[in-house]
Amino acid sequence: MSRTRISGTASAREGARAYDAGTRPRGPLAVVGRFLHELLFSIGPAKSDHHAALRVAAGVFLPLVALVLFNRLDLAIFATFAAFTGIYGRNEPHRVRFVAQARAGLLMLVVILAAALSAGLHPGGVPNPWEIVAGTTFVAWVCSLVVGRWRLRPAGSLFHTFAFAAVLSLPHQPPLGDVAVVVVSTFVLSLAIGLAARVLPSHRTPLGWSEVWAAGRVRLSGAERRVLWLESVGYIVAPAVAGAAATAVGQALGFGHNYWAMVAAVVPLVGHSTRHRVNRGLQRVLGTVVGLVLLAGIAALRPAPWIMVVLIAACQFGAEMLVTRQYFLAMVCVTPLALLSTLLAAHTDPAALVHDRFIDTAIGSVVGVLVVLAPCAYGRLAPSRS
Repeated sequence: MSRTRISGTASAREGARAYDAGTRPRGPLAVVGRFLHELLFSIGPAKSDHHAALRVAAGVFLPLVALVLFNRLDLAIFATFAAFTGIYGRNEPHRVRFVAQARAGLLMLVVILAAALSAGLHPGGVPNPWEIVAGTTFVAWVCSLVVGRWRLRPAGSLFHTFAFAAVLSLPHQPPLGDVAVVVVSTFVLSLAIGLAARVLPSHRTPLGWSEVWAAGRVRLSGAERRVLWLESVGYIVAPAVAGAAATAVGQALGFGHNYWAMVAAVVPLVGHSTRHRVNRGLQRVLGTVVGLVLLAGIAALRPAPWIMVVLIAACQFGAEMLVTRQYFLAMVCVTPLALLSTLLAAHTDPAALVHDRFIDTAIGSVVGVLVVLAPCAYGRLAPSRS
């Protein structure tokens, strides 16, 4: 598979030349260069990424503009999560995309409303951190099973885990009826945007009810079901351990947002190989660091709400352009995207967000990578004990 490579250092270039020549790099410098090249500087081939990026960016931008006009920025985070409906069915024909987005969006709606209802059980304050850990872990596990059963792509329960924990952690919950209107409207808008390209004959694919029904039938083999249940264990262990560690460290050092560690912990659980999964964990940490620097610069300018909405849409576009090609660069866009949405919905100190985001992401990524490596370590140790 061809790749466009960007070499940033001499060691990276040395590793890249060895890689292109089909030989393993020799010497520690070349090995480090090859590792850095693959982790930070290689970019996969484009696959009409701008189409999906424009759809998702529009799905986020339009609801947020409406909320700015109605002066209801307290609902911004709900609209942002509901707009994640557009992420699914990325390069699929319209009938497959419609089914994938309808399923993923309905699951997201259930998660958001469940979080809002759960938060309503704690009037005057948010649940304690340990309740957030327990509830988010359960949601991460259940949604991983549902997403796997429906064979949705992106795989895993990252977005649903993030949505549930973020909504549950909001210090002030808007009225549930307003939340329902915003998330349902954004969901319907995302479905409409996903079908909008059908107005162009060159982009039109079949969309009959019989085809939609056929696309919705998903059957897993016995082996696939066993793998699904086995992999779902990671969605219990990783967020639970990361959340518990972040809560304990946060209470000792005086910071919050433990759910960011849980979100980071589930990132490495998706991938076609152990190496790919470990790289995703490392790329998340490094991309978060660069993204936080970018966010700090934006926050220092104190932009108006409508400018923040434009920046959120731009970051969403950049993330979708890069997420399948270079996860490190995608995270540079995702980090300010997530935190700008938080700043819109709640008046929070940006410096505290930057501090908490870095520590929690580091904790979660370490836990996620260890969970990924655990089966390999066990497989190597088991024969030696027998």
